[in-house]
Amino acid sequence: MARGQAGRPLHDAGRARPVNEASAQPALVRRLGPFDVTMLVMGGIIGSGIFVNPAEVARHVSTPFLIVGVWLIGGLIAIAGAFVYAELAARRPEVGGQYAYIRDAWGPIPAFLYGWALLLVIQSGGMAAVAITFARYVLDLAAIGLPEWSLAVGALALLTAINCLGVRAGGTVQSLLMVLKIGAILMLVACGLLLAPAAPVAPAAPAEPVPVGTLAAIGAALTPVMFSYGGWQTSSFVSGEMRDPRRDLVRGLLFGVLGVVMLYALVALACVVVLGPDGLAQSPTPASDVMRAALGEKGASLIALGIAISALGFLSQGMLTTPRVYFAMAEDRLFFRGIAAVSPRTHAPVAAILLQGVAACLIAVSGTYGQILSYVVSVDFIFFGLTGAALFVFRRRDPAGGSFRAPGHPWTTLFFVLACAATVAGTIWNNPVNSAIGFAILLAGVPVCLFWLRRRARA
Repeated sequence: MARGQAGRPLHDAGRARPVNEASAQPALVRRLGPFDVTMLVMGGIIGSGIFVNPAEVARHVSTPFLIVGVWLIGGLIAIAGAFVYAELAARRPEVGGQYAYIRDAWGPIPAFLYGWALLLVIQSGGMAAVAITFARYVLDLAAIGLPEWSLAVGALALLTAINCLGVRAGGTVQSLLMVLKIGAILMLVACGLLLAPAAPVAPAAPAEPVPVGTLAAIGAALTPVMFSYGGWQTSSFVSGEMRDPRRDLVRGLLFGVLGVVMLYALVALACVVVLGPDGLAQSPTPASDVMRAALGEKGASLIALGIAISALGFLSQGMLTTPRVYFAMAEDRLFFRGIAAVSPRTHAPVAAILLQGVAACLIAVSGTYGQILSYVVSVDFIFFGLTGAALFVFRRRDPAGGSFRAPGHPWTTLFFVLACAATVAGTIWNNPVNSAIGFAILLAGVPVCLFWLRRRARA
């Protein structure tokens, strides 16, 4: 087995440790409890997409049953994924989470490429796009004459500074924003189902066999749905700073994903009840239209505030979790060693947090976040699939390991892996150019990884 500094096995790299008294090196500390973890899971999934993507789904499938059903299908995939990640968390409660799972199952190159994709495509591009969304809603509500990028950068900079104060500060802000976000979603659902007039119900068509075109439409509708469900894995990045990751991350994943599935299905139901399938498909802002139907312009302003809070909460979660991947890469000596530095005062990986903040700010200022975001789904779900397949590897190596066992394995795990593969295939089919660019960015990391591996071997 390859070994790291001081003879430490490389698969232990990134694990949170107490301060080494001999070297007086500061380390990460375990300060996150079960409520924090559940809020992290939900916060990593729920961004601003759920307020828009029901309309995108309705453009592919045109009946209330299918519009809500596609969200439930996506939820089943997410629940199967939560089972997989819960067992992986019980087996490997390390800093870096998904990065560590991929590294230990498939080796350093796929793991490095995951971190590379996070920094250049998946996380930084997504955070820049959400920061711009936050800025647009705030500027519209406050009627302030500032450029969008300036407020977006200001929000990213503030959250970067808060998370540099330590995992407890970042976790507290994230939990507060997540509670407010859940409140905004429940407000939308309650107003839609209880206060807004329902759209006229079209006569039911006679039952017929499901045509091939409908199956293709469901597949296309699943792309925005799966994008909306992505993000539960980011909570695993901070497992090394949880008080009891084997227990808390398992529970947080299961409860958090189930909670999101219920919220998403209720939002889709409220939108289709109030707007109808055709009205929903034609709406660029379905959440605002639902609230406007219930409470007038005051309702539209309320949900705009809720969307801004939701976007800010997503940014907070990303700034708290993702830098731990770059920290773990640096601990593995596959990245600049300084990125593994921990503040002796706050015990936060300040350099890694600053790296994430700067990358997201640069993309927000450049205006390329829209293009980068379109590369995300195909790349991200490759790593979801690899992570799911990693459970087969760990089960073979240690059949009895782990305090939690994924229910229904190997079938639920296989279902998740195949769903990820189908999502990648569907995205390539529907967006071949954007997918090709995403893959090109991913493959560009191979020579970079080989450079770090050669450098590590010479050390």
